[in-house]
Amino acid sequence: MLPNPTQRFTGRVESYRRYRPTYRAEVVDLLRRECSLEAGSRVADIAAGTGLLTEIFLAAGFFVTAVEPNEEMRAACSSLGSQYANLTIVAGTAEATALPDRSIDLITVAQAMHWFDLDRTRAEFVRILRPGGCCAVIYNNRRLSGDVFHDAYERFLLDFGIDYEAVKQQHVGRQRLAQFFSPAPMACASILNAQRLTLEALWGRILSSSYMPQPGHPRFEEMGAAIARLFADTESNGVVTMHHDCLVCWGRLNSKP
Repeated sequence: MLPNPTQRFTGRVESYRRYRPTYRAEVVDLLRRECSLEAGSRVADIAAGTGLLTEIFLAAGFFVTAVEPNEEMRAACSSLGSQYANLTIVAGTAEATALPDRSIDLITVAQAMHWFDLDRTRAEFVRILRPGGCCAVIYNNRRLSGDVFHDAYERFLLDFGIDYEAVKQQHVGRQRLAQFFSPAPMACASILNAQRLTLEALWGRILSSSYMPQPGHPRFEEMGAAIARLFADTESNGVVTMHHDCLVCWGRLNSKP
């Protein structure tokens, strides 16, 4: 576990809210069908952050409880309450959600599973899920190579990232996720998701990442010059396109035998 995961995004919330990739409505459609969700179903979005995933379930009419430990992230997510009356905000973690027993039909985790103690998290999820309830783990997996932009961007992160390699190594892959769901089976689907980014948006995307330098870091100015060069070398019509494969893995959680 990397140190202090709940506070890594303090000071990055506005960049995260504005420049991280969102989630397509197909995610809701998929889980509605596969997890037998109905009107009135209750969703717990764990480590909800600024509410990027939370919002698409709110828009679909579900009752959503956003569980988030970081105070700045919770404040950003709570702004959705002015538009959606079906939102509840809770200060909690994956390992200790503070939600009632057997109160949730679907648990979602977007872009955050690698920050959790998975054994304690699994026990907590089993506790709060209703019998037959589902859990879905969702990642917008950025493509690491394949064209000039993606190749150069990965080299940029390796050069300037403070602990980028350590975060990559902590990533929870399909095999570990299958172990999390075991003994129940896990199913997965991939949905294409792309961001078209101006230089300003690309810079904001970088600053939203917990492993990248912030203002005041000795290499911050150098990093800014490097990303400006990368953008100039790879842009087309004023934007670069960052491709993601949105991986959705879901299943039911039972108590371990």
